[in-house]
Amino acid sequence: MESEREEIVRRYLDDNGIEYSCYHHPAGATIAEASLYWKKDGSLHCKNLFFRNHKGNRHYLVCFPSDMDLPIHNLEHLLKQGKLSFASAERMMRYLGLEPGSVSPFGLINDTDNHVHLFMDIRLKEATSLSFHPNDCRGTIVISQEHFQHYLQIIGNTHSYLDFSTLPDK
Repeated sequence: MESEREEIVRRYLDDNGIEYSCYHHPAGATIAEASLYWKKDGSLHCKNLFFRNHKGNRHYLVCFPSDMDLPIHNLEHLLKQGKLSFASAERMMRYLGLEPGSVSPFGLINDTDNHVHLFMDIRLKEATSLSFHPNDCRGTIVISQEHFQHYLQIIGNTHSYLDFSTLPDK
């Protein structure tokens, strides 16, 4: 069943001519839970984390392949944004209009001030298609690389790709 958050995402994508497919499943707030319901559709399933800097005046959405672990201290060195911590549920709601467990790049639809910077692992750019929550952990949207790039262009938030595989294991 489609939630209001998912409806907003789907309407935005439809209104902007962005093609995608969507399927529903039981809630999967963590990667381990969600992976039980993913279809074998060839898409790269992604993990999404929301951070703030030490001062709390900058926020970052970080997306990377779901099978990858990302130690925060190593991420700090790669991103060169100073000390990072997970953003609170209140900040997540304020900037992305989302609750924990439902974070995805589609939350940027709610960031009308384009405050959040999106960092993505380079493997996302190399994938033929990607899958993310539609801002609700009871669904998955599969989007081609071409249409995801179009989404990034029209959403207006700054974004960059980095090679997260260069991070040391610990």
